[in-house]
Amino acid sequence: MTNNNPATTAGSPWKLEGDYFEGCNCDVTCPCILAKEDPDEGYCNTTLAWHIQKGNYDNTINLDGLNVVAVFHTPGNMLKGNWKAAFYLDEKATSEQSKALGKIFSGQAGGFFAAFANLIGEVLGVKSAPIEFGIDGKRRWLHIKDSIELEIEGVMGETKTKSHV
Repeated sequence: MTNNNPATTAGSPWKLEGDYFEGCNCDVTCPCILAKEDPDEGYCNTTLAWHIQKGNYDNTINLDGLNVVAVFHTPGNMLKGNWKAAFYLDEKATSEQSKALGKIFSGQAGGFFAAFANLIGEVLGVKSAPIEFGIDGKRRWLHIKDSIELEIEGVMGETKTKSHV
């Protein structure tokens, strides 16, 4: 996930580059967003994870190597809003870095995340936690002790080939 066009809100630009993955309870890839249909089970519980390889806030606060996890519950189609949200910020972050991450991921700092802020009806909490984020080829995993374990592996899609007759 990359934001190459830093957004500005109250003079606070940010830039993030790194890895992102998510997992939810739906049987198919995000019917809410991709097909504008309701979630498979009528609601969606989803976990989104970011590992910031390179990032900064206001060109002064270094965010390199930090992790952020968001957990959402949507009572129906995601696009209709009224999400409940909880955020985990990397315990390795200093107080200054945690404040910056909170502003970015809550949408207060503008940009990509601000577009989703309107969909959140209630923030249940923001917690500092030890976040283990791992990558091995197409496999990604996330561990937050006593809270979350998520593991995914990319699969190869269908490859179409041209045939010449």
